[in-house]
Amino acid sequence: MERMGTATLTIGEVAAAVGVNASAVRYYERRGVMPLPERASGQRRYGPDAIARLRTIRVAQQVGLSLAEITQLLAGARDGKSVEVLRQLAERKLPDVEALIKRAQAMKEWLELAADCRCASLDVCDLFATDDPSNLAAAETVRVEREGIARRRQRCR
Repeated sequence: MERMGTATLTIGEVAAAVGVNASAVRYYERRGVMPLPERASGQRRYGPDAIARLRTIRVAQQVGLSLAEITQLLAGARDGKSVEVLRQLAERKLPDVEALIKRAQAMKEWLELAADCRCASLDVCDLFATDDPSNLAAAETVRVEREGIARRRQRCR
């Protein structure tokens, strides 16, 4: 099979190099995140820059950027403003990540308490003293006010 210019990689080769499925590459093309490739005998042909772009997309998705945000990032790269766009996206995303970490920590604390729970039933368990189990601080306040710290620890053990 004749290879064209620098666009010599098949969709399978590009996808395998980055660890994604070929269907993901086609999806990114449809969404405009990946440029449409050259074609040879009806087959997609990619240059080595496609691998770098797919790696950028994959890393950006792993840190929680949406395809719309990735499109902004890549557009910034074309305009020579990629670092500025990256900073703006990171600044917008950080509060969400901090909130997620806070929620995950509250979940972990609740689950640790639940793992040690020795209550007779859920009806008497202080872990269910609030409607929002991720808000352990509110549940803790209710428990402290209602029973005192020592009593709470006795009831859940």
